Amino acid sequence: MQRIIFHIDVNNAFLSWTAVYLLKHGYKQDIRKIPSVIGGDEKSRHGIVLAKSPIAKKYGIVTAETLYSARNKCKSLQVFPPNYTFYKEQSEKLMNYLSRYTPTIEQYSIDECFLDLTGTTLLYGNDYVKLAHKIKDEIKENFGFTVNVGIGENKLCAKMASDFEKPDKVHTLYMNEIETKLWPLKVGDLFMLGKSSAKKLNELGIYTIKDLKDTDINILRKYFKSGADYFKEASLGIDYSKVEPRSSKNKCISISRTLPYDVSKKEELLKILFSETEEVSYTLRSQKLYAKTIAVTYRNNLFKNYSHQITMNNATNVTEEIYKQVKNIFEKSWKEDPIRNIGVRLADLKSVSEKQLTLFSEDDIKVDDKVEKVMDSIIKKYGKGSVIRASKKEESYKIKK
Repeated sequence: MQRIIFHIDVNNAFLSWTAVYLLKHGYKQDIRKIPSVIGGDEKSRHGIVLAKSPIAKKYGIVTAETLYSARNKCKSLQVFPPNYTFYKEQSEKLMNYLSRYTPTIEQYSIDECFLDLTGTTLLYGNDYVKLAHKIKDEIKENFGFTVNVGIGENKLCAKMASDFEKPDKVHTLYMNEIETKLWPLKVGDLFMLGKSSAKKLNELGIYTIKDLKDTDINILRKYFKSGADYFKEASLGIDYSKVEPRSSKNKCISISRTLPYDVSKKEELLKILFSETEEVSYTLRSQKLYAKTIAVTYRNNLFKNYSHQITMNNATNVTEEIYKQVKNIFEKSWKEDPIRNIGVRLADLKSVSEKQLTLFSEDDIKVDDKVEKVMDSIIKKYGKGSVIRASKKEESYKIKK
């Protein structure tokens, strides 16, 4: 049976969702139609551009450059802070909507997911392009933002298809379209092939995905080791991975980010980990749960995945306590290699904290809980960045470049 996989990707998610939020709260301009970016503290030269409007892009502003640099390119640029609480709400609404079409949904990140529609012809017929347009148009009408939908026979092809042309588009990449749609693309366009790998491939005279497909695997292994096998299969449109829905049970809470460039500086990685810790801790508390096991996950520039975890004596949902363990894990487990993706995972979840009063006084526990509740209420009302933990002020999420 032919597999049918959809990849749904929110167009310019952070900026689009911020635009939706502002319009709902009386802001007169649609920031998608003016020179605007989503970024960190504008007063800091180390804040970065997380998302940009199409008009800002015309000024040469790019994702991951400093806000200071972006301002120099466009004096009228408007900068808006990220609102991760609202982004999470929008993401959940989107996933709930998509679950009407299939229960087999794998959320790949906050703004994209895979849907497995294999075997649904009795429900939707054979015209999956028509179905994709229906889903795309309903999302635009109901939620106020646009998505791209890619259709393929596996996750890789669906993902590649959704990136062909944006925004608000539907594209296909079936196996019989690999030669005409995939092979002519630049090698750097291949999913999960980073800038440094693309540069090395260009130095070897490999410029297109077809060039990569035609290159002897042994040559690729000489330079890319285990990554070579992925490159070769991907260039042929081969991907056997399944769409794996998250369990409805709270087995774990996790977050990971694919970084805009390979990061090899300890300070930058710690800033990212602190930001992720804040988010998973907030989610943990919102579900009234406590975590006993904490893990840090890595994917390096050679596509090698590794992780390290610890299990504590007492479960907790306090951000400061979780980050202390995250930082400790990082110090012990990071191999000082360039990191492409990094994340935090909380597991062994409990409905009670299980803290031993021989180690923690009852008053201390109540104070911690009260502080977290106050901060969560502020974040929920005003968004992330509206309150900063004094002891971690210097570790807020800003990547220097």
